[in-house]
This record gives sequence, C-alpha cells and structure tokens, in this order.
Amino acid sequence: MQRTFRNVIDGHYLNDPAHTIRWRNTVSFIQHSSSAGTLFSKGLDLGDRTPFTASLEQLFSCPFENTTVDLDLEPLKGSYCVITAFEVLEHLFNPLHALLEIKRHLKGDGALLFVSMPLRKPLFLASPDHFHEMSRQSALSLFSRAGFRVVRSDEFRIRSMLFYLTGLKPLLRAMFEKVQIYELTAQ
Repeated sequence: MQRTFRNVIDGHYLNDPAHTIRWRNTVSFIQHSSSAGTLFSKGLDLGDRTPFTASLEQLFSCPFENTTVDLDLEPLKGSYCVITAFEVLEHLFNPLHALLEIKRHLKGDGALLFVSMPLRKPLFLASPDHFHEMSRQSALSLFSRAGFRVVRSDEFRIRSMLFYLTGLKPLLRAMFEKVQIYELTAQ
C-alpha cells in the first residue's frame, strides 16, 4: 500500500478540535509579529483553501491564493509579500524544494514566510499522515539551507488539557505533542 502523506480537507478534518486550537494559536502568533498591521498586496497559503485562509486574508488585509501544484515537484507561480505554510512541510517528501520555491516567489521589502509543523515525537506517537517530523534543530537547519533567517519562533499545544487525561497515549502526547511555528525572512 502506497501512502500519499496528504490530508484530505473535508468535514472530519475541519471539525477536529485540534485544528481550531492550532488556528487560534497561529492567529495569536501572527498578531504578535513585528509586521502586524503592515498592508501586504497579495499572499499565498500553501495547501488547500480552508476557513483559516479567510482568517489570513483578514489578518494581512490582502487576498490569499492557495496552491494546486505538487509542492514536492512542481514550481510555484506568482510573487507574494507573505507566504504561509502551516502544517505542510511534514507532508512533503522534499521540503527543501518547497522552501527554495517559496524563496523565489517572496517579493518586496519585508516579505515574510510563516511556517508551522509538529515537533518531532517518538515514532509510536507520530502521525501516519506525516512523511517526517522535525526536531527544532532539524527545522532550523532546513530553513538555513534554504536561505531563510528566523525572525522569531514559538511552540504550542493543539489539544485541550482534558484530552490529555483520557488515557495513556493522550497523556504521552501531553509530554511530546507540540507545534513549532516560525516567522522567517529570506537572507
């Protein structure tokens, strides 16, 4: 059986409480950006359009496009002042290719890339939909290799505290499951 390592954006995905928490924390991270309030002309949100894409349009006061290409193989099109890759890189076979493509399409002074991904967990807790998860050091090395500089970063949990009390595996997730989020600029 060949795995595609891609999530299907459907009702089940959109109604998962973890996504609501992740989106709320992501909005908070963006709002604390030094670029908050900057008017961007156009943005790109990697992946399928979700209700969160509309939130990005409000946060950045500009329209956002979404990708329809295979980010492992195909080039991006257009130029953008802000690009977001929230929960995308762990689904790619070649995240370096995607980051190099992003860098080619970020245009203008103050152009930014926002990235989030799960922090690497022990294998028995890893998602079957993720090709790979990265440690902080691996993510930083990847960003550096692609020619990005970290402006700031943070980590957060994506589940309510009550979830972690529902069994042994959820309790282990309380220790290991976090999202790492970054604001990046091209060097």
